[in-house]
Amino acid sequence: MPGAFTGHYLDGRSAARPQASIRLMPTGIEITLEGGGRLWWPLREVRQTQGFYAGEQIRLERGGPLAETLLVDDPTFLGALHDAAPAFGRRFHDPRRRRARVLLTIVAAVTAVAAGAVMYVWAIPAAAGLVAGRVPVSWEERLGQAAVDQFTASKPRCVDPEREAAIGAIVKRLLEPVARVPYTFRVTVLDDRTVNAFAVPGGQIILLRGLVERARTPEELAGVLAHEIQHVLHRHATRLLLQHASTGLLLVAISGDLTGVMAYGIESARVLGTLSYSRQLESEADMEGLRMLLAADVDPRGMIAFFETVRSGENGLPAAARYLASHPPAADRIESLKRLAASIPHRSRPLLPDRDWNDLRRICSG
Repeated sequence: MPGAFTGHYLDGRSAARPQASIRLMPTGIEITLEGGGRLWWPLREVRQTQGFYAGEQIRLERGGPLAETLLVDDPTFLGALHDAAPAFGRRFHDPRRRRARVLLTIVAAVTAVAAGAVMYVWAIPAAAGLVAGRVPVSWEERLGQAAVDQFTASKPRCVDPEREAAIGAIVKRLLEPVARVPYTFRVTVLDDRTVNAFAVPGGQIILLRGLVERARTPEELAGVLAHEIQHVLHRHATRLLLQHASTGLLLVAISGDLTGVMAYGIESARVLGTLSYSRQLESEADMEGLRMLLAADVDPRGMIAFFETVRSGENGLPAAARYLASHPPAADRIESLKRLAASIPHRSRPLLPDRDWNDLRRICSG
């Protein structure tokens, strides 16, 4: 049927993701849920929050702050939406213009090189967000591995296969409900008593020893991991890395040169170590991270408790300031997490019930 698609619907109050049949109309979207319910979204109330880049899942939202959400994987959806409702074309991205935009990006980069260093200062921030969504996963993975190699060259890695496997089990539990994961996630623990964690492009997460030891329960660590996983899935780290790194790295990203990626491992590690996300990106990682916990039946109170403890500097922990510097959990964001957790019916299953958590926290102590 012309204008008919399938997707998944989230009501913003529960972790359920029922399949939905979608019909595009000139003034709105008709949604029929697998259970028989029917919804009508006027297009004047709908906003697009994801799906601006090739290969990225399309996400439409309505209402807020606990917005209803529609997820669509079919790449032809946005083109069909423009055809069905031309009057609302400016509200939604038109993927049929992507080829022209990519060519424009390349031309802009070449022009910037010819114009000199002054042009680079203006071109990089504007181009970083555009390029981040277009680089292939293989490029991100190579860049991420190069950055991890540099981190581990300057700080010793905590190698304990059994305890590392337990942390890997937490990541696996979080990812099980996710329909499509483009990355192979890996966690590296470094022997550094600073309380901090980094999301690295390509599916890697770095935990510093201080953060693992600071987490009082596996649920607290799961909250941090869910937050960092969302930074990776939404390509926040890739976007900001390209924005803050040198012109050379941006041009390597545009060209897709995999061999050139390795040369930027040192620079990537330096930038990631001092990276600070915007309030909007942190809030997105918060809310989507908490939804990830709920979908995996993990108690969300662990995530909230960890952020509250770090924010308050409980027990006079000096290193807490480092986590606050790169992940500032403002009071209103913590309250938003509490409201979201309270509004969504959920059940919780213990994490690592057969493991001694205090023993696992000693991953760097042998």
